[in-house]
Amino acid sequence: MAEKAEAKVALNTEAPKKQKRATEPPRGAIAEWTVTILLLLFGTTTLVQAFVIPTASMEDSLLIGDHLLVDKLAYSPNGSVSKYLLPYEKPKHGDIIVFRYPADITQTFVKRTIGVPGDHIKIVNQVVYRNGIPLKEPYVYHKSGMMDPYRDNFPNEPPPYTYDPARDPLLRDMLEHHVVNGEVVVPPDSYFAMGDNRDNSLDSRYWGFVPLDNIIGKPLLIYWSYDATTEQLTDASVGATIGHIEDLFLHFFTRTRWNRTFKLLRGFPDKDLPKATDVPNANQPNPGVPAPAGVPQN
Repeated sequence: MAEKAEAKVALNTEAPKKQKRATEPPRGAIAEWTVTILLLLFGTTTLVQAFVIPTASMEDSLLIGDHLLVDKLAYSPNGSVSKYLLPYEKPKHGDIIVFRYPADITQTFVKRTIGVPGDHIKIVNQVVYRNGIPLKEPYVYHKSGMMDPYRDNFPNEPPPYTYDPARDPLLRDMLEHHVVNGEVVVPPDSYFAMGDNRDNSLDSRYWGFVPLDNIIGKPLLIYWSYDATTEQLTDASVGATIGHIEDLFLHFFTRTRWNRTFKLLRGFPDKDLPKATDVPNANQPNPGVPAPAGVPQN
């Protein structure tokens, strides 16, 4: 049975250092399809894991009911021989990653990599700035229609409604030890991850960084997509399970999203981002705005 994944947030004043170029070649289309074929033919939990997306935090890139195959080889350490066959890599800007939730490693989250080690990150009026450059992210959606002073202008002092005893120590560590001149600085072997559904994503803004060791892999393929609800996918009671099976029996063909079946998933690298030259307030401090929306539940 597929595991349920969340589709479901010392001071240094030096400028961010330029990242070193990768010494290993990136995985190209041939490598991606090679992995896909291997996973489909010989896939085991060592190579691949199956997940289902139960929440809306990665819409519209990933939908509730998307069933994924996750490539666990993607970020594995290089071997003396395997690095020439399937060169591994570390998460890059724009990669979608699957990882163990830092505040509770029994849960699995899926988010997009926004910041890598050394990056300076801030958000001004919903616009993400990375190393001083505003990002125009075509995969992002703002669906609430409301501005939130903490979520949409970050980093900031978290209001009481963001408090949670499990994640608060991680959040406090980030805000107290990794903020320089109003920007979060991503530490070594850590990543800043956010959901594409920015108004409804429990991500690095709320619990800090993703440690490299927590990363399981990256989604490779949607092997099936079914139009279900969060409740259907998360309620493990006997009655709910029977109801879900009955729903599948009655509506399998009509609620299966056939256009998403066997869809390969890829990241959105920097070179594919449109230029954002007209975004104002790049050098302004984060302003507070009214109408807090509360902490996302997914």
